[in-house]
Amino acid sequence: MQSLPFDRQKKLSPPMDAASPAQRALAAAFASFAQTAGSLETTYTRLQAELGRLRRELEHKNRSLAQSLEENQRMRAYLASIVEGLPCGVLVFDRQMKPRLINPAAGRLLTGATDGAVSSDSRVPRLLGALLAALPREERSQEQEWEVAGPGPARTLGVTRASIPANSAERDFLVILRDLTESKLLEREREATRRSQALAEVAALLAHEIRNPLGSLELFAGLLAEALADRADVQPWINHVQAGLRSLATTVNNVLHFHSPSAQLVPLDLVRFLGETVEFLRPVARQKEMQIEWRAAEDAVSVLADPPRLQQAFLNLTLNAFRAMRPGGRLAIGMCRRAENSRPLVCISLADQGSGISPENLEKIFEPGFTTQPGSPGLGLAVTRKVVEQHGGSIRVESREGVGTTFTLALPLAGQANDRAIP
Repeated sequence: MQSLPFDRQKKLSPPMDAASPAQRALAAAFASFAQTAGSLETTYTRLQAELGRLRRELEHKNRSLAQSLEENQRMRAYLASIVEGLPCGVLVFDRQMKPRLINPAAGRLLTGATDGAVSSDSRVPRLLGALLAALPREERSQEQEWEVAGPGPARTLGVTRASIPANSAERDFLVILRDLTESKLLEREREATRRSQALAEVAALLAHEIRNPLGSLELFAGLLAEALADRADVQPWINHVQAGLRSLATTVNNVLHFHSPSAQLVPLDLVRFLGETVEFLRPVARQKEMQIEWRAAEDAVSVLADPPRLQQAFLNLTLNAFRAMRPGGRLAIGMCRRAENSRPLVCISLADQGSGISPENLEKIFEPGFTTQPGSPGLGLAVTRKVVEQHGGSIRVESREGVGTTFTLALPLAGQANDRAIP
């Protein structure tokens, strides 16, 4: 801006004492206004800066809050998925006994539904009422067992109650349900197994104590038969005594062999052994009015065997054949050689003319305890298979109802089995 000449400025500036009071007041007011406007502008600038800072802080808080809410939602969803996926039932109630949460497992346990859905018209409220009425009222309770009857088999539930701590006076409480049906069943099975094992030990002990005097009775019965060989009138009685003693001996030996651990194999002339076994069984056949047809091989056949055990296997098969046949029936025992996978074997077949075995029972006959004969312990064929397997052999059966049954035992020849105890 170009400055005016000094004399011009001097002329334009009136003297101070020449200004009117109004002009001075206006100048003072203008100066005060300018000062106030400057102060307001400074304050406004500061307010804008503070507002910007607060806006940035609010945006940061909002982002943090949004992240926290999102994290809470994820955590709630995660906890909900855990509760939904728990294998045990979880139920939450208020003090008015109204359910606030029932997970799918609880629905399945209480309703028997496969999907775990709980509808408003379901039986869950009534079941829960009975359940809660049976629970103790203390803050925490020991697990109680609860029987639930339904259309299917009865189920056993384990029920535990606990209070949920809260800040308010009205506190919810929690009920945990566990399905104890399988564990109870396993517990009963373990108890039955324990009792069966104890009974088996007692039976084995009694069988061992019975076997010694029983052997003496068999010996005296044989001596009596020889001494009275010329007395035809008493021979049927002697045959009955010998058959009964040998049947009893077979049962006793089955018990002992079934619970014995191993077999001791030694070389054995199988042809001679079978001949002696057949002669041993002839009194039983005569007593039952049946015949044994033994087709012996011409040459000797040697196997590694435990003679008492192997004889027990043949006794079991023979007595089963006698039970299946009517008087006049015939049991044919034969022997042959064959090879299986380049392994030489000797096969002994026992073919009866009995009633046969039904197809549904054919796969069960070797199971311990299975029998179709009233009063029989069902150990004979189980022991027979165990003995044959201890000798490194196998057993198979063919049967036709109304025609008869044939059991075939395959044993390795000597040199093909180990001369040691086979468990």
